[in-house]
Amino acid sequence: MEANAIKTARAGTLESMDCLVAVADSDAGRVIEISGASAVRFKSSMEKTINDTLDALGAGERLRISVRDNGALGVVLGARVETAYKRYAGLAE
Repeated sequence: MEANAIKTARAGTLESMDCLVAVADSDAGRVIEISGASAVRFKSSMEKTINDTLDALGAGERLRISVRDNGALGVVLGARVETAYKRYAGLAE
């Protein structure tokens, strides 16, 4: 890996009722970016789901989480965050 390469991992799709989650390195602490169908209306709930999932996994604070939502339920968002984080951390493929 290059010295300045950013490590990233993804999970999910852009299909209806799903979301695409990307986890990457961050120098600015834990940064959450949410866009898509439910972003404005459910942003705080989605942020809570993301943070709760990452905290339960013991994830650090130096992460950038990007979510492109297409109407995913909270349980789907949590599962996508978990999978993307585990891929990022090398715990899953």
